[in-house]
Order: sequence, then C-alpha cells, then structure tokens
Amino acid sequence: MIHKYSRCLASALTAFALTVAMPGNILAQHKNDAGKFETTTPIKHVVVIFQENVSFDHYFATYPHATNPAGEPAFHAKDDTPRTNNLLAGGLLTENPNSTQPFRLDHSEAVTCDQDHNYADEQKAFDHGLMDKFPESVGVGGPGCFDAGKGKGLVMGYFDGNTVTALWNYAQHFAMSDNSFSTNFGPSTVGAINLISGNTCCATLLPFAADGVTPGNPKGNIAAGVNSGALVGDVRPGFDNCLTTPILGTAKSTRVTFSGLNVGDLLNTKNITWGWFQGGFVVTGKNPDGSIACGNSTTLPQGTKSDYIPHHQPFQFYQSTANPNHLPASDPALIGKTDQANHQYDLSDFFTALNEGRLPAVSFIKAKGAFDGHAGYSDPLNEQTFIVQTLNALQQSPDWKETAVIIAYDDSDGWYDHAMDVVVSQSDVSDDNLTGPGACGVTAAGGTPGRCGYGPRQPLLVISPYAKHNYVDHRVTDQSSILRFIEDNWELGRIGNGSFDEKAGTLNGFFDFDDARGHKLILDPATGQPLSQAD
Repeated sequence: MIHKYSRCLASALTAFALTVAMPGNILAQHKNDAGKFETTTPIKHVVVIFQENVSFDHYFATYPHATNPAGEPAFHAKDDTPRTNNLLAGGLLTENPNSTQPFRLDHSEAVTCDQDHNYADEQKAFDHGLMDKFPESVGVGGPGCFDAGKGKGLVMGYFDGNTVTALWNYAQHFAMSDNSFSTNFGPSTVGAINLISGNTCCATLLPFAADGVTPGNPKGNIAAGVNSGALVGDVRPGFDNCLTTPILGTAKSTRVTFSGLNVGDLLNTKNITWGWFQGGFVVTGKNPDGSIACGNSTTLPQGTKSDYIPHHQPFQFYQSTANPNHLPASDPALIGKTDQANHQYDLSDFFTALNEGRLPAVSFIKAKGAFDGHAGYSDPLNEQTFIVQTLNALQQSPDWKETAVIIAYDDSDGWYDHAMDVVVSQSDVSDDNLTGPGACGVTAAGGTPGRCGYGPRQPLLVISPYAKHNYVDHRVTDQSSILRFIEDNWELGRIGNGSFDEKAGTLNGFFDFDDARGHKLILDPATGQPLSQAD
C-alpha cells in the first residue's frame, strides 16, 4: 500500500552478529510486510537507537568547531553548517557562571566518572534557571575513576568532533536538534518510560523477593503516595524475572509496575510489527535460586559490565507488553509479530530480522551495557562503534529507502548543559528543587507531582534518506516527541491519561518528504570518519 504522502571494538560486537555488508541474496530473501501498513509519510520503518546519559553540550558544546590535534580523528565542518545554541554562541565557554569553566575532554580521556543524575539534584543544578550549580549539585569526581583533575568540576567537561566524530558527521549529512529535552528530570528509567508512553505516572511499588524489600516509598523512587505515584528514580521492572544483578538495599532492587497504555499497545491494536531489541536479553541459564539468568557480560578497560540492564527496558514495566521469562520468538520469521516473545527480544534478533528482510515497522534498539555510552562503564568511543555499525548495516538494507533512524538519549547523566526550556509540568513534592525546596514552579499552576519537566537538554538526531541535509532544528521537542511521531505516522491515536504526547513538539521539521535522494553515509566504526557517501 502506498503512503498517504505522495562503535575494545568491532570484535566485541560479533557476539550479536552485526554485519556491515548485507548478504548477497538479501533481495531474494526480502519478505518484509511493513510496507503494507498505511502511513502518513513515506517512512515505513522507524528505528530508535536509545542511548545513555548525555547532555547536548557534553557532545555538541563547540559544534561544528573541533580542535583537531595531531593523531586524532579529524573533523572539518562544511562551510554552510548552521549555527547551534551551544557554548560558543552564548560566550559561555570562557565566561561561565559555574565554579568550574567548561573544558574539552580529549579523545584519550573518553573513559570518565559517571555523574549524579538524580531527579532532585538535577533541579538543584539548574538553580532557578541560572544554570550555575552543576559542580556542587551533580558533579562527581575521583578517586576510583577519571575526573581530568577537576574533581566534581568534571561535570563541566565536553567532547568535540575528534571524539564523538561519528555523531558530528551524521549531523553534517542529516538532521539534528539543538532544542530537545528530557521529558522530565531524572535518570534512565524515567526517560525510557517517557519514550514509550510519555507518562511516568502511575507507578506501583512491588516487593522484591530476592532482598526482602517490601512495598513502601523509598526515597528517590516514587515521588507521591505510599505505594504509587510518579516515578522519579531508577527501579527494576516488575514484570521481569531475569533479575541477575540486584543491588541490595538500593532503589534499583525495588520493583515497579505501570498501569495504562504504551506505544506497544497502540501498535498491537493495528497489528503493526514492532519490537524492543536489547543487548543481553537472551537467557543464559539459571541462578542458584532457580530464577532465570541473563548472564552475558562485556569487559572493557574500565571494567566488566552486564550486557542486560533491566531498568533500561521500559516495556517490562507493563504487563501487556512484558516478556517476563525472556522467551525468544517461536520462529525467526515472527520477530516483530505477536507470539511468545511479546515483541521483547535480544539485540541479535534485530539483525536477524534485518538480514532476512523482515525489519519491523517500529524498532527500539538498546545496546548492551558496554556500548550504550553511559559514563563509568561505557564511553563515547565504544558507543560510536555500536551506532556506526548499526547504521552501516541499515543503510545497506533494501529497507533504507523508507527508513528513519532516530538517535536519542534517556537522560543527561547530570553533564552540564546551559539551556533550560520552559517548565511545562510543575510539581511540588519533596524531591523537587527547581525553584526552591519542594518546588518546581508555582504549586497553584497545576501539573503532576513528581513530573517536573522539561528536564535537561539532550542530543537528538534523525538519519534518513528523507532527513534534511546539514540541518539544525530549533523547535522544542522532548523524548515523547519520538512517541508522537510514531503515533502520527501510523495513525495510532494518543496514549491519553496525561501522556506528554499531547503537548510534544513534532519531528516533522527534520524531514523533507519531497526529497527522496536515498542519501547514505557509511562511516568507519573506529574513527567515525566517512568511508563513502551517496545521494
């Protein structure tokens, strides 16, 4: 049916059989039925690569100007590159109100400390919109991790195009935003839930049998009520039985479920193929207590990290879309369709479907931990390998001509960013600190307790044959804008019940649907530099 509108490097990735060159007989194998679903744009496949913990200024503070020291991947911008709202544009690179001035992290300094990205502390860093308390509120330094000699001032560090080279090159050839935000303040789980439902309320606490946590209101988990309210912290999904790494006595050993709808429910209503594909989701055996284990891990110089991170898997919080025992698809041909896997898969299944010509209409991709870009256990160079190899494979697929890839992030990790958007959702719970203790805006103005937002600014890129070329979109968007694009493209309707999809800015400005040049950009996964390009 026609549409209505006429990145320890590549060897570590072989575990999920990622390939750059597609099989020679892919056309003969091409059995994709995503094209039969009616869409409002030429886009028949949306692939969301959802990475970890980056603010916009942390990756794009000086875009498109890179230092280009000898011995590092070089970046040279196109002459017609548009300006972005970054530290250069505002003079904040050298005259900054924070106690530590912004500074460049070198390519050799990619492995850094993880910063504080707590819901309350992020608001303190914003300091009534003055954006001047980042080292004091969210900065984390050594010992035990690299802090560039800055201590808590590390939070002011940024990378340029000699380290996040691939992302800068994608921005040059496709479209990016300099005005996209976390839907709410807070860490990974908050962002992941907003991606698929636009609504972090209402969450319900459950006991966690492995460490005896009983229902209650652990600080930093749920912002309102005793057993229910809006989620503000990282917790484990209540419908996931693969709990191999409980962090005893912490929020991440608390289980939570969500009621209401998510985008998977909307897609299922129309029988549209979709899936969440996450590294390490595959079952590797059983734990001593008999529970299933997802025990694969990856070792990098900074340490060993479990491939599967439960609180990064948002669909496992909802009973309707959960695959509690991590069952594989009953047949590879059913990847994306409803069966025992219930649309929840190991990352390797995405490449199986891609290589067999069965790319679902909507795919959410989550890298294994070592490659998701999260400071502390991952880094931007390993992230680059993952992103580039994934995009190289997609661009050499027959489905590329009708595909849009969205690269987005779940939270800012607390890394400094100078921009604050309007508060579209106010809150007055004890965790709030944006405009004073216990306050995010004016209480009388309404909002949902525990959903203070928009939060920190983050990167957002769209890579597609239909993406505008070397384009910067300045319109306000947030994580739920991705949800809205999917809803609108397949006419799914809205989530309802207070979802931010209703107020989300659209992604339409990233595209030119009258231009079907079939643009491709193949990059070197190690350097992020172009190998070839085609229009």
